Amino acid sequence: FDCPGCAWPETPGHRKHAEFCENGAKAVAEEATTRTVTPEFFAEHSVADLLGRTEFWLGQQGRLTHPMVLLPGATHYEPIGWDAAFALIAGELRALASPDEAVFYTSGRTSNEAAFLYQLMIRAFGTNNLPDCSNMCHESSGSALVETIGIGKGSVSVPDIENADLILIAGQNPGTNHPRMLSTLEKAKGNGAKVIAINPLPEAGLLRFKDPQKVHGVVGDGVQIADEFLQIRIGGDQALFQGLGRLLLEAEDAAPGTVLDREFIDRHTAGFEECAAHLQQVDLGTVVQATGLTLEQIRATADALIGSKKTIICWAMGLTQQTHGVATIQDAVNLLLLQGMIGKPGAGVCPVRGHSNVQGDRTMGIWEKMPESFLTALDTEFGITSPRKHGFDAVDSIRAMRDGRASVFIGMGGNFVSATPDTETTEAALRRCALTVQVSTKLNRSHLVTGQAALILPSLGRTD
Repeated sequence: FDCPGCAWPETPGHRKHAEFCENGAKAVAEEATTRTVTPEFFAEHSVADLLGRTEFWLGQQGRLTHPMVLLPGATHYEPIGWDAAFALIAGELRALASPDEAVFYTSGRTSNEAAFLYQLMIRAFGTNNLPDCSNMCHESSGSALVETIGIGKGSVSVPDIENADLILIAGQNPGTNHPRMLSTLEKAKGNGAKVIAINPLPEAGLLRFKDPQKVHGVVGDGVQIADEFLQIRIGGDQALFQGLGRLLLEAEDAAPGTVLDREFIDRHTAGFEECAAHLQQVDLGTVVQATGLTLEQIRATADALIGSKKTIICWAMGLTQQTHGVATIQDAVNLLLLQGMIGKPGAGVCPVRGHSNVQGDRTMGIWEKMPESFLTALDTEFGITSPRKHGFDAVDSIRAMRDGRASVFIGMGGNFVSATPDTETTEAALRRCALTVQVSTKLNRSHLVTGQAALILPSLGRTD
């Protein structure tokens, strides 16, 4: 059983028959519900009525059972046959002046196989307008990591985390969003790791973890995961990483050859002199003011870095969803590179994804600017000509619909309205479309914020 609750992986070679958290249990229970949303439900409830309901209420009504259509000017969804639904979509797509007038969204709930076929159809149609949920979470990570280490993914595995000396967890609440990660951190603690949590708010799971799948987790006091908690000011992470970089350089100057990995730096990095020159100018008083931490806390964290032979930095939305998110993550990577903490067991970068398959979808081609190597291989294998012009990401898609440059929206799962920034603008943009299509297992608000015509296409879920 693969838990759909989050993106945290299993330990290779040590898979359990069932390993899941409360979030995963809720997700599976919701998908396995016997409640159904039938045509009779839509006959009883108008779109206006449903718009007044909460997202929770909508989701609790059950599984969608029939394709439904909202015709121009209608107040209620009505049943439609599959052939007629596909014909409606095809007619709208063919009527476009350019394939780039259509937007194809993907949620991280989509399987690899479905995502690959989806992007193949879209590129054969002639556009790279492939916004996805990554645009709202780890796009900053991908951009920063590609520019620093050459690949937009994490560099560590679960065993690396279990065997690290030092783990910095910044802008992430594992107990709430990735509960199964806590069992990995518990193993790391048992192996002697030091964990430092960096967050504006204390996270209960990091302060005291009680594993419900173990006896001592039920009857005992649990395990303290975080050795130190740095209650940083919102947006102060970049200042912290740069301040730590300066302290590492100071320590290296005081004891040459004992802090920085100069062999690694010389062989595997570029721009060290420029980076060092910048870090040496960082004012620690400014760092204290920007972070809200004491100089003693910052120095203690630097000492932990200096004493570690294997360091991992984990992060999630708290770092990525800042106006300077890319630069913040680049500074975190630079901190690791100074000590050669990339490409060896127990050390590296760990961007923790939210959806359980957001990275898989991206690997399958769900990206508005896939590299030439991927597009060439796709063309060779399938005899198509993929467009090369970069498509719309989520924000550009909203702007295109708002400005009348896109008029068809197709969503493969997810809840585009509630997931994207600026809800009011997003809803207005979707309402300007000629057609909106939602492929879904259950109702959400995106089904009710529609174009002139709208389709709901029911789908099987991953656990089905």
